[in-house]
Amino acid sequence: MLLLGHPSGNTFCRAAARAFDQVGWLTEFHSCICWDPTTPLARLLSPAQAAQLARRAFAEVPLQRQHSHPWRELARLSTPHLPVLKRHEHGPLSVDGVYRSFDRQLARRLPQLDTLRGVYLYEDAALHTFQQAERLGIHRFYDLPIGHWRAGREIFAAERELQPEWAVTLTGLLDGPAKLERKDQELALADRVIVPSAYVRATLIAAGFGAEKIDVVPFGSPAPHPLPAPEQPRPQGPLKVLYVGSLGQRKGLSYALDAIAALGSQVSLTLIGRPTSRECKPLLNAIQNHRWIASLPHPQILEQMRQHDVLLFPTLFDGFGLVITEALSQGLPVITTLHSGAPECIRDGVEGFIVPIRSSQAIAARLQQLVDNPEQRVVMRQACLKRAAELSWAGYEKSLRVAVGQIFQHEADPA
Repeated sequence: MLLLGHPSGNTFCRAAARAFDQVGWLTEFHSCICWDPTTPLARLLSPAQAAQLARRAFAEVPLQRQHSHPWRELARLSTPHLPVLKRHEHGPLSVDGVYRSFDRQLARRLPQLDTLRGVYLYEDAALHTFQQAERLGIHRFYDLPIGHWRAGREIFAAERELQPEWAVTLTGLLDGPAKLERKDQELALADRVIVPSAYVRATLIAAGFGAEKIDVVPFGSPAPHPLPAPEQPRPQGPLKVLYVGSLGQRKGLSYALDAIAALGSQVSLTLIGRPTSRECKPLLNAIQNHRWIASLPHPQILEQMRQHDVLLFPTLFDGFGLVITEALSQGLPVITTLHSGAPECIRDGVEGFIVPIRSSQAIAARLQQLVDNPEQRVVMRQACLKRAAELSWAGYEKSLRVAVGQIFQHEADPA
């Protein structure tokens, strides 16, 4: 009935697979690599190879419904030092090249599935499949986890003028006209567009896409991790601030660093993430002057959250920061912006604070409030755990089924 496809698979794609499979809607799941950890080949892999492929195992879907399209992605993963082949957008082994190839392969698959009624796909990997689905009379669902590219371009262009030293980290400015046009073609072909926040919906409407076909389905949260009870304020010392995400100006990193600098020795900062550029001098200074971890396995990131006092996520352009709900699940209050999906998951002053974009002053004021009020941090940590329990992935899956099911219901009863 429904084909679901994502080139690499991610948290919300896995939730969608589980949502559709549980009610018998999922005909096939497609990804570049659907790894079977029980295969005899697994015994021949190095620990590093096994760990990399383990991230491409999809326990949410029965193996007989999984379909791989591996060759170009395997070539991309195994050739790290061939920049010509991986040239942004145009290289055959670039991420965009992999996505376009995946899309074409799905399009060829559709005529072979007589009972298919819908395809559910993601940004940059849907155009050819949607065109084929339209010809075949198959419904088209488009999942867009981030704001429309025009909104992003406006923010990035302004940021290039405001923070010129950080401009090199704004990789979204590298996308060419053909890629941007492809994004709009995908949106235009979709029957329904699923977005995770009101912010994403607003950017689509501002770009000229009809509100009537957009459904807001906020992402879920991991199960809350229990805190020791009764919890007491942490021992005296600097406020422990955590940042998790790519290290670049799209995430508002310069404003976070300015706020941290304003508080001096009252705070300490941990940065977890990879730099988006090695040519940004203030970014290189930041990773030298603060505690920096390039990458950690997901369980260890959650452990870091439990060891800190607040998550700082001052993003300029996102759709819904999954790191926010992960922080809630670990009892970690969040300081973030309206462009993060925050209104869908936190209440200002309860589980954290929502500040304007580009305001290091507002960030510093909220950090100072937490420095001065350790008891408030305890109350907020408990509120975060309670909120995480309310924002389960099961709730996301139920809402997603409602959004998708409306199309099928209308098909059965057009009146």
